[in-house]
Amino acid sequence: MLSKALSAFSRKKMSTVDTAWLRMDSDGNLMMIVGVSMLSKPVSVEGLKHALALRFLVYSRFRSRVVTDLSGSWWLEQEVDLDNHVVHTALASNKDKSSNKPALQQLVSKLSQQPLDPEKPLWQMHLVDNCLGEDGKLRQALIIRIHHCIADGVALVGVFMSMFDESKDEPEHQVPTPRAAAASSAAAEENPWEQIMLPVTAASIKAIDLSSNVLLKTLGMVTDMDKLPGQISALGHTAGQLAIDAIKLTTMEEDSRTRLKGKPNGIKHVSWSEPLPLAEVKAIGKAFGCSINDVLMASVAGALRAYLREKGDSIEHDCDVRVMVPVNLRKPSRRQKLGNAFGLVPLVLPVGLEDPVARLFEVRHRMNELKGSYTALVAMSVLGVLGATPKQVQNEIQNYFTRKATAVMSNVPGPQQPLYLAGSQLDQCMFWVPQSGDIGIGVSILSYNGGVQFGIVTDDALVKDPDNIIHRFAPEFEKLVMLALMGEWE
Repeated sequence: MLSKALSAFSRKKMSTVDTAWLRMDSDGNLMMIVGVSMLSKPVSVEGLKHALALRFLVYSRFRSRVVTDLSGSWWLEQEVDLDNHVVHTALASNKDKSSNKPALQQLVSKLSQQPLDPEKPLWQMHLVDNCLGEDGKLRQALIIRIHHCIADGVALVGVFMSMFDESKDEPEHQVPTPRAAAASSAAAEENPWEQIMLPVTAASIKAIDLSSNVLLKTLGMVTDMDKLPGQISALGHTAGQLAIDAIKLTTMEEDSRTRLKGKPNGIKHVSWSEPLPLAEVKAIGKAFGCSINDVLMASVAGALRAYLREKGDSIEHDCDVRVMVPVNLRKPSRRQKLGNAFGLVPLVLPVGLEDPVARLFEVRHRMNELKGSYTALVAMSVLGVLGATPKQVQNEIQNYFTRKATAVMSNVPGPQQPLYLAGSQLDQCMFWVPQSGDIGIGVSILSYNGGVQFGIVTDDALVKDPDNIIHRFAPEFEKLVMLALMGEWE
C-alpha cells in the first residue's frame, strides 16, 4: 500500500507558518481555500477519483491528518478512503428552466462555513450535477475545499490544474507505484522557507528559524572575493529596507470606516462573474501605460465605490479601502510545492476618487510604491513567529493587523489554454482565499484560457448581497474601455 511504502515519512513536523494558518480558524472565519470549477459535461465519480489517486494523493499532505500535542502540530499519514472526500450531488431544476446559478452559489456559501473533519485529511470535493448557467448551458460543477495549512492559493491552484490534461482525449493513466509516488512527494514538499528568493537579514533569519546554509543559498555562494564588498553592501541595503518596511507594516493606520468593515458572524455569501476577455484588459492597460493588475485593481475599487454609494454611504475624496494582497515568494520551478510560501502586502484602494482614470493612475502609483519592498517577506516572517507563539498571543497580534484592513484580495494567473478532465473541458474556475480575524470580505481574480473572472465572498454581518458588488466589476472596466477609445483621459 502507498502509505506503508512511505512509512519513513508517516509523521512530519508542521512548519511554524503552516501552524499559524492551522490555528487561525474562528467562528467568524474558517481558514479554507474554496474553489468552484465548471465542467462542460459530466465527469463520473470514478473518473474524478482516478484523477485524484493519480495526481492528487501523490502529495502526502492530502493523505495526512493533523495531530497536535505539546510539541506542536504534525502531519500524520493514514489510509485515504476517497468516499470520505468526494461527495456527489445535484441541483434541482427551476420550473421555468432559468439558470440555477443562485442555488449553486448558495451551496458554495453553505460549504464555506462548514468545517472540515479534523479526523481526516483536511480537504473535500463536491461533484454537482445539473448546473444551468446564465448562458443557458448545462454544466457540472466541482467545489473544492482545502484547509490553508496544507498550502497557499498559488500552490493549490497549481496542484488542482495538474489534475487536468491539455487534450480532451483521455490518456491511458496508471496509478503510480509507491516508489514513484514517494519520489514525487519528496520533490514537491520542500520546506517553504527554502523556496524564498529574496535576501534577508540575520534578524529575519532568526525570526523565521532559517539556517545559515539557507542564507548562503539565498544570497548566492561568493566564488569571486572581489565581489564580496558588493555583496556585503547589498545586504546592508536590504537590512535597512527591511527595517523600514517592518515599521511601515506595524504602524500603518486603519483605513476608512465603511459598511464593509465590522465583526463577521460566520454566515457566508459568494458570487462570481462571467469572464472578461483578457486580451481587452491587456489592451486597456497598454493604452493607459498601466499593468493588467493596475486595471483589475482599479475596477475593484470602482465597484466597491459604486456599491457603497448605492447603499447611501457618503464617500469622501480621501476614502481608502485597504486590501491585503498575497504575494508569491516561491522560486520559479516546474515542480509544484505545497506549504505556505507567500507574504501579504497592504494595497490601499482609492475608493474616494470618482474619475475612473484618476483612480487607475492612483492605483498604479500605489502599486509601484509596493514594488521592490520587502513587505511581503516581513509579513511572512510575522506568520513564522506567530506559529511558534502561544495561540492567545497569535490571536491578539493577528487581530491587531486585521483591524487595519477591510478585505483580502488575491490575483492568481492560471493556464491560458483549455484543460480537460476525463474528456470534459474546464470552462470556468474561481478560488477564494479565507479572511482572518475580523475581515469579512474576500475578492478573487483568476485568469484562465483567455478570460478573467472576479469572485467575492462576504460575511452576512457586512454584505448580504454580493451579487450587487460582483455585477459592477464589468461596468467599471467598460468605463475605462470607453474613455480609452474616446481619448478623453489625455
